Amino acid sequence: MSQNKIYVGNLSYKTTQDDLAELFSQYGEVTEAKLIADYDGRSKGFAFITFDSDDSAQASLAANGVEYMGRTLKVNLARDKAEKGGDRGSRGGDRGGRGGFGGSDRGDRRW
Repeated sequence: MSQNKIYVGNLSYKTTQDDLAELFSQYGEVTEAKLIADYDGRSKGFAFITFDSDDSAQASLAANGVEYMGRTLKVNLARDKAEKGGDRGSRGGDRGGRGGFGGSDRGDRRW
């Protein structure tokens, strides 16, 4: 399996995608630097970096434990969703089919 993507965690919330591309370009050609953000556009403190080759991704693992912008980076090879235990479907995972107020098994009570 080709593995040219890494996960970078414990990032400063001030880090930008351009900062990441510049930092990791020392290991090889960065084809994409994707900083993960919440709905309001604020960084969640982690990113994914894609390189043009597997060798560059492997070399970039040397950045694990390096201090950057006051934080100690966590760098690993990115894993596919399937490798993390599978997709459990919609939000909330494996909680069963009952939700909300309709269709409950509480009899004919009215709220």
